[in-house]
Amino acid sequence: MSPQLTEQSEGKLRGRIYPESRILRDEGSKTEESRMKPVSFFKIALISLIGFGLCGCTVIFQKGRRSDVEKIKELSQELDQLAQAKKLLEERLQSEINDKQVKLQMMEKGLVITFVADVLFDSGKDKIRPAANASLDKVALVLEENVPDLSIGIEGHTDNVPIKRSGWKSNWELSSARALSVLHYLVDNKGIAPQRISAIGYGEYRPVASNSTKEGRQANRRVEIVILPQINKNKGAGETAMQEPVENLK
Repeated sequence: MSPQLTEQSEGKLRGRIYPESRILRDEGSKTEESRMKPVSFFKIALISLIGFGLCGCTVIFQKGRRSDVEKIKELSQELDQLAQAKKLLEERLQSEINDKQVKLQMMEKGLVITFVADVLFDSGKDKIRPAANASLDKVALVLEENVPDLSIGIEGHTDNVPIKRSGWKSNWELSSARALSVLHYLVDNKGIAPQRISAIGYGEYRPVASNSTKEGRQANRRVEIVILPQINKNKGAGETAMQEPVENLK
């Protein structure tokens, strides 16, 4: 499966994170410093990893900028939210986790809730099985009550077995349709705000196991619900809003 943060990856980040942690120690008055809660190295590492991984840009910290400190504190609070959500999901999905139907991971992109596709869908289908509704309902409750301000990404994945009889053009279409089915269930049936959620299909191209075995192919057929931390990007000297696209008439 996709690698989680380990001591080795944490060590690799040490050289990149040290300047930021040093600025936190040096900048500002002692009064302001005393008000800040201590931040563990692991949390700083995870914050930086998420920032670099999701933003796709270099984050520059300048001495004396209070906004940089505030952003790190905001990210720290969001990580606390994700950790709490993970704990709740572990409790509510304990049966599914024990049966290896669901897996929870804290990864670079956020908190990842992985459903084995065979639990959600019949072979070659994109309609959610009624038996899977109860598990999705548990996830929806946490999304709505515990992380109401965080965005959600739905990712569909398949194995590399070519489509033959199910009518889909390729595994891309199947994985996309399955991701959209989960999206519509959460939005239409469970009231998740549509502004928070998006869906994408990766087909067979992001495997987490070898497709040479039955077990590997089963692991690759999956839907991931990703709770995404909010990353604010600075552009130039200040914050700039994304420009609205020109209207495209169909």
